[in-house]
Amino acid sequence: MTDKQNHPKPSPKHQLLQEQLAELKLFQIAELYAELLDDAARKNSSAFDVLSALVGAEIAARRQRALERRIREARLPPRKTAEEFDFTFPKRIPKQKVLRLCDCEFVTQRGCAVFIGPTGTGKTHFLTVLGYAACERQLTVRFTRVVDMLNELTTAQINGTLRKSLRPYTRPALLLLDELGYLPIDKRGADLMFQVVAARYERGSTVITTNRPFRDWGKTFDLDNTLATALIDRLMHHGEAVVIEGKSYRLKDQLPD
Repeated sequence: MTDKQNHPKPSPKHQLLQEQLAELKLFQIAELYAELLDDAARKNSSAFDVLSALVGAEIAARRQRALERRIREARLPPRKTAEEFDFTFPKRIPKQKVLRLCDCEFVTQRGCAVFIGPTGTGKTHFLTVLGYAACERQLTVRFTRVVDMLNELTTAQINGTLRKSLRPYTRPALLLLDELGYLPIDKRGADLMFQVVAARYERGSTVITTNRPFRDWGKTFDLDNTLATALIDRLMHHGEAVVIEGKSYRLKDQLPD
């Protein structure tokens, strides 16, 4: 049997309908309408039922595409969930506070949070959970390591394109900054970090992970205690700290009992 016999050429009226649906970008309806019409004929369904099913399928498909676009633009790591995290491993973790943040209600209130703890205690895990949860709630998100953001903004400042390069970090509803404090930040980087946080203050939510307690942030920002204090003040005014204590989960099998 030939391909032509398997896929007969649509009639002129079906061809016209396909073109009209494509022009209106109703791609899911275009894909499903023939099948649903055949099914409706067999079940004697009403025209309203068919129309409702087609519109519902189109809306679901558009929502899924929008979600996938938000996740792609957020530049998130592979998906993580709160359910797969072992809350019994860290020596100390405020479980209820973490789970409450994962509901993302604080984002609508433009709140902030800082996850503080040693390497391997789940900070990036929950930063990722927040990112996917926010995308599913139709919020715009951007995920980045602090060092990557500052390297990009430093290059932009040198090239005279800083204003444009700041937008991906100042516009999203939720900015997720990973690994503050793992590498030293020079004076230029500290100033750029402050620009981002200050621009988002009371306009968007910022969540940071760090291995350094607040008292050590001055050392991170080129020994600038004044700037560090100003950053903490803006983050904590409508925010909260999530302190996690314990050893690295990634090394648990190598640690003595």
